[in-house]
Amino acid sequence: MLWDTHIHTCHSVDSTADLEETILSAIQYGLEGICITDHVDYDHPKCALKKNKPEEFVLNTANQNRELLPLKEKYQDQIQIFTGTEIGLQTHVVDENVNYIAKNDFDFIIASSHAVHGFDPCSKPYFEGKTEENAYREYFECILENITVFDDFDIYGHIDYIVRYDPNRNANYTYQKYADLIDEIYIQLIQKGKGIELNTAGLKYGLGHPHPTEDALKRYRELGGEIITIGSDAHIPEHVGYDFHLVPDYLKNAGFRYYTVFENRKPRMKKL
Repeated sequence: MLWDTHIHTCHSVDSTADLEETILSAIQYGLEGICITDHVDYDHPKCALKKNKPEEFVLNTANQNRELLPLKEKYQDQIQIFTGTEIGLQTHVVDENVNYIAKNDFDFIIASSHAVHGFDPCSKPYFEGKTEENAYREYFECILENITVFDDFDIYGHIDYIVRYDPNRNANYTYQKYADLIDEIYIQLIQKGKGIELNTAGLKYGLGHPHPTEDALKRYRELGGEIITIGSDAHIPEHVGYDFHLVPDYLKNAGFRYYTVFENRKPRMKKL
């Protein structure tokens, strides 16, 4: 009876998932609740490829609500449904993100880094001309830059997202290799009252680990981190709750006895 609080639907530029099918998949999986977190990515590098449609990268909450609110009522006896968004942070779009959040009423906001100094880390150009270590370090340094200038979010998503797209995958990646930067990210988030997520998409991508890795989860807890949400990062209905049967052990082994669900931007602790 877990919650999946990182889910994308056809209201995200990178998903065609039907919203009702997504809800039905969550019910079939036996989830207690879900939060729909479609994308907002102002000035994402791929916007340049869609010069006439940059709005596709920004969630239209009015359109989503027209579809979602009746479904929340329809399935209210079977599953709880919260609304959220995943905000792509970049230091030059702080005002846009601030204004967008101020105009909308969300239960939950995930902050993520989908762009690093003008490049999408899921694309080959990001890695060109860099050593693997430099590419990773630039990514983690970018997270620190982002949380220095913006903090209107609840958790930071998929902290080690970059390992999905490294040409070598995560063959050479360890938390320990980048512990100086990751620990500083954790410390900053904890001091700001923010959390992280256990994102099972790393398993879906064949990495053999969630985001972040098991030892990185443990380190977050050792540093005093308490706020941790759970998300599949699903972009199709079949991936809702992906490998959630592994989640309780991941969290308990890292020292957690609770996980977090946000309602009206307030954390609720749920016992494992």
